[in-house]
Amino acid sequence: MTSRKTVQTMKPATAAKKLGVLLEATPADFQEGVVSRDELNALQADPPEWLRDLRRNGPHPRPVVAAKLGISISGLTRNGYADPLTTEQINAIRDEDPEWLQQERTTRVEARREEERAQARKAAKAEKSAKTRENS
Repeated sequence: MTSRKTVQTMKPATAAKKLGVLLEATPADFQEGVVSRDELNALQADPPEWLRDLRRNGPHPRPVVAAKLGISISGLTRNGYADPLTTEQINAIRDEDPEWLQQERTTRVEARREEERAQARKAAKAEKSAKTRENS
């Protein structure tokens, strides 16, 4: 007896997240259906015009906005940007380069450095523990 491979599907919201677009900005047929893994792969490999346009112009979901500005999602929220933004709006913020944006970028860099230090400490501790076990 041969087992049939079941088709993996996902909700449109999950597919939109994986594509890096705002679900509400996608076409109605995308929002109302389910998306198979193969369909998602096809959309990523050869995006249709609507997807290229969304990626190019937005509106963009908060994770994309934060990445384009070089800050965290929390940094967006702290500074009153809870709604999706278009590429034009993101570029305007970048061009203005307000003080809050500079501060949030600094905060993000510091957070990354601290995370790297914590990972290095953890790795060193694990290495020391492994050496101790070897010598026992």
